[in-house]
Amino acid sequence: MSAKRRSSVRTSPELDEVPELGEDWIKGADLYDGKKLVRRGRPKLEKPRQLLSLRLPPDVIASWKASGPGWQTRMADALEKAKPRGKRSAA
Repeated sequence: MSAKRRSSVRTSPELDEVPELGEDWIKGADLYDGKKLVRRGRPKLEKPRQLLSLRLPPDVIASWKASGPGWQTRMADALEKAKPRGKRSAA
């Protein structure tokens, strides 16, 4: 649709003013279980992925991208399966 959308309607016409953010509001922003701060959001990964800069030929990148959503995960899986298993002796 290229038609311009109308602006949204206010959900609460009584709240024309922004409420005052005082000390009580700020203290209530953190959630505590006793004296322990409860962390919100996604839990930390045991082994998070690392950022790597890698130069690949454009046709290789294009073919992976053309395979659809999730191409980076599939590429990581293919690299995992192809990783060296052990040290090779120099011959």
